[in-house]
Amino acid sequence: MRRAPAVAGLFYPAQREQLERLLDTCLGPPAAEPEPAVACLVPHAGYIYSGPVAGAVYRRLLLPRRFIILCPRHHPVGQPLAILSSGSWQTPLGDVPVDTALAHALRQACPLLREDPEAHRLEHSLEVQLPFLQRLLGEFQFVPVALGTAVLAALEELGRAVARVVAEAGEPVLIIASSDMNHYESDAVTRQKDRKAIERILALDPAGLFRTVAEEEISMCGFAAAVAMLTAARELGASRAELVRYATSGDVTGDRSAVVGYAGIVIQ
Repeated sequence: MRRAPAVAGLFYPAQREQLERLLDTCLGPPAAEPEPAVACLVPHAGYIYSGPVAGAVYRRLLLPRRFIILCPRHHPVGQPLAILSSGSWQTPLGDVPVDTALAHALRQACPLLREDPEAHRLEHSLEVQLPFLQRLLGEFQFVPVALGTAVLAALEELGRAVARVVAEAGEPVLIIASSDMNHYESDAVTRQKDRKAIERILALDPAGLFRTVAEEEISMCGFAAAVAMLTAARELGASRAELVRYATSGDVTGDRSAVVGYAGIVIQ
């Protein structure tokens, strides 16, 4: 299948030239020495809000040509652990192929995954990552996984499976978790809540993040993706994490009464 863009013209420009200009603004100048990483956390709001946070992460990294991208399922349709194993995704910068070999390996490693285009059809949180990678790399392949479950055991199982297929891939594969942070509370409350979640991510503590999000009532939409990503990163030997950039929507709008938080984190 060729998955058409769902949010071009909404979350980012639908015209190629406008999109490239905005991406270059969000990415900023090249890093002096790009660094390899095991995984990263990037936000997925409209580019004018969270683009500079995502761009700071992507610009920092020495990017491979293969990715596993874990995202939340914002719409209540489709399977709770939904993968696509073939086809391509269209953006204004061209088509991006699904990494069929890596997707098949992940499905074998994690029987909980189900082939499900419907769960991905309207989902923006993965789609908005692709133009960044296209601008920086041109050609690459990826595996899309959308998560609509909040069962810790399932997320840990997925994370361990991701680690196995990455370890056996024979070449670098970056694990990307797409998530915004706390939603629609004041800037002060959001920053306080987000700090608690970010502390668990920086500690490489997936179960701790899961508990903190629940206990502190943090509306981090992609916490499931982050938990699976952290589980995989630990299995792969990751030993440190760095908060590259943090912001809220209030930094753009000036309205601090009800904001969304954005964190960009690199895990090595």
